[in-house]
Amino acid sequence: MEGKSSPDLESIGSGTATKRSSVSSGSRSRIRRDFLTRFTSSERFTENLQDWFGLVCENDDNKPVFEPPFELVELQKFDYALEGVSFQQLTRMPNAVYASTSTSVEANAYLAVEDFLHAAVKSLWEAFWSQEDEAEAAVPFSVGCLFGESMKFYQAEKALALGKLDGLSATGVLLKNPRHPHGKWDHLCVGAFVACIREALFYALRVLISRSVSRLDFSQSSNCVFVLLVDLQYGGVVKVEGDVNKLDFDVNNVYDCAADWIKNHGKISVSPVDRIWNKLGNANWRDIGALQVVFATYHSIMQYFGPPRHSIEDLAADHSSRVHSRRQERQLGDTGLNENGMFRLQQRIMSPEIVEVHEESTKIEPEALMKLEVGSVLWLEDSNYQKGYQINQVLTKGALPHHIASPVDEAGKSVFLYVGSPPSQLEPAWEDMNLWYQVQRQTKILSTMKQRGLSSNYLPQLHGSGRIIHPGQCQKPSSGGRCDHPWFGPEEAIRCCHDCLSALSSSSSAGIRHGDIRPENVVYVTSGVRQPYFVLIGWGHAVLEDRDRPAMNLHFSSTYALQEGKLCAASDAESLIYMLYFCFGDLPELDSVEGALQWRETSWSKRLIQQKLGDVSTILKAFSDYVDSLCGTPYPLDYGIWLRRLKRSLSEDHGKEIETSG
Repeated sequence: MEGKSSPDLESIGSGTATKRSSVSSGSRSRIRRDFLTRFTSSERFTENLQDWFGLVCENDDNKPVFEPPFELVELQKFDYALEGVSFQQLTRMPNAVYASTSTSVEANAYLAVEDFLHAAVKSLWEAFWSQEDEAEAAVPFSVGCLFGESMKFYQAEKALALGKLDGLSATGVLLKNPRHPHGKWDHLCVGAFVACIREALFYALRVLISRSVSRLDFSQSSNCVFVLLVDLQYGGVVKVEGDVNKLDFDVNNVYDCAADWIKNHGKISVSPVDRIWNKLGNANWRDIGALQVVFATYHSIMQYFGPPRHSIEDLAADHSSRVHSRRQERQLGDTGLNENGMFRLQQRIMSPEIVEVHEESTKIEPEALMKLEVGSVLWLEDSNYQKGYQINQVLTKGALPHHIASPVDEAGKSVFLYVGSPPSQLEPAWEDMNLWYQVQRQTKILSTMKQRGLSSNYLPQLHGSGRIIHPGQCQKPSSGGRCDHPWFGPEEAIRCCHDCLSALSSSSSAGIRHGDIRPENVVYVTSGVRQPYFVLIGWGHAVLEDRDRPAMNLHFSSTYALQEGKLCAASDAESLIYMLYFCFGDLPELDSVEGALQWRETSWSKRLIQQKLGDVSTILKAFSDYVDSLCGTPYPLDYGIWLRRLKRSLSEDHGKEIETSG
């Protein structure tokens, strides 16, 4: 969907709103709308889930009943992205200490929740989606309270003025639409309910059914909805996923059918419940309770307007520079240690409120930092084991610095060791939020591969992961030598294409796409093997779900990735072609996405890529032609036939068989 859309979405004939015209879809819509008109009682719905919910909640090992919708690393990265975003709240949530059943407290609660959502949506829209020159009025959302009997939305002040307090049950963020001032359920972006989880499931299912008959295009996100749970202090997030087409729309038995869908086809995720408001009634915008509510709102906006203009990765990438700037402002650089190794606090000329502290009164012990140099031994601690690794080489070039190390108990074996840390645990050169995130992300991807039984010579294997235990004064590691990319001969180029394609074939069978193919993420294994081969590493940007975003690289990203911020079926293969091409051709100077797209269009249309690879091998030229025909299309890559052709080419041209993965 387009990032900028008219608030009157139903008046648009294409783009964000599409009309269904077939007789069958019209009949289906009528049945579903009839189902919705009868599906109005949350009490009857929750009664049908009573026994099922009791069974689900039986838990002897104290583990969470439902998985959380967000991983902690996602929230931490989102937190870094919001560092430069300001949030405001005009009405305080009533202090729970003084809360009662009085109407004034309840009325103020609805005003506060409405204000909270308005501030969150406004700040998110301006930070991620709007252009700098767009006015405040361009925010395409309104906030209203749900009146239970009519299932319509009213502004809190108007609803209270009309005496509708007793009938209010929720607050929702809706798309602005002058034709529907009281809102429509398919226009409900996200709702906040003072309710239990079972009631949240009722409202979530209403939204999913409404979207299934909507004129708006929910083709990318029609099976997922977020619901917020709030009270006078705390809040949480419920995420409901599932194919609503599997719901039996029996209009004579709506509540049984709806409950059966939740039991058999719905996937429910529930976040931990945490504080949203502090004891003074102010919003804790940067704490985890409010953060996960705002993150759910961010994903809900993305369901309507697509990927933002400014991604989370873009905003979070500025964290390191902000930390560095703050250190410079506070004079906490390398000169901040006195001869005794203690921090020296100095007075800032620009900030008279900071008072100078004399050295003799400073008794701060510096925190032990990790040593990242050749010869160091790092121990990884997991819940079940401890593993030691001795660093043999430090490789600092490339987008993701890493090490070559040997396991202490397997001295003859070499592994890649990636170290990531939050700020203030390593020296500034290694204090990169993106590095820490990529280590966490890569661990998740490799663990997922292992869980799904992927086995291939050309995929990396997770040897160990965990928390590092290693004290010591940190020193800057010596820069390790590494060329920007391996320069291939014809045989190595064909072998690299085969091995990387084999790795992609294995990962795609489990629904995983790499998303960051470039020379730094390809390793040529030559020692200890009969036949050298290539391994595809760097899976930190791999795409598991629709919400995941690949890395952006002007030279190696696919055309579709640069245009849409997503991967199509052939994106990884297109990146592989660029990598092979640049190993034999000059890297063009690209300084913008527009320039990168123009270079791709020119190179493919003039067949420059095919000609260059054709000089190396006819099979690579044929493969590049094949990839060109798939670029930007949804058609899957036929891995099997091209792996056989590449293997045959190596065998016939060079008389050498290559090993195939198991």
